Amino acid sequence: MLACTLPRDDWTHEAHLAACCYLLSARPDVDVDTEIGGIIRRFNESVGGINDDHGGYHETITRAYVAGVRLYLAEVPEADLLARVNGLLASPMGRRDWPLRFYSRERLFSVPARRGFVEPDLAPLR
Repeated sequence: MLACTLPRDDWTHEAHLAACCYLLSARPDVDVDTEIGGIIRRFNESVGGINDDHGGYHETITRAYVAGVRLYLAEVPEADLLARVNGLLASPMGRRDWPLRFYSRERLFSVPARRGFVEPDLAPLR
């Protein structure tokens, strides 16, 4: 993903979470909070994707999952990256619908939520 060599079809939900887990676990040189949006947008564009109001990068979903991955990593014992990623994918934070615990569908999938971070309307992210 960082090198923009991952095939587009391999950029799945699971790959997003694995990349986030890797960045937070093994790349202290990457300021995830500052850089994640640019990293994902650049990757999307490198494989022909468009980041607009209807597709591509989604700020609020990304920020929710960054928070979720951080929560997961804080709860698990030290392990190798593969074990961490596999554990994350099997955890509640790894589920595709995890952000909907905190956001209504309408709010989460709105254009403002895609373009910028919006606060949850159902419960605080935790």
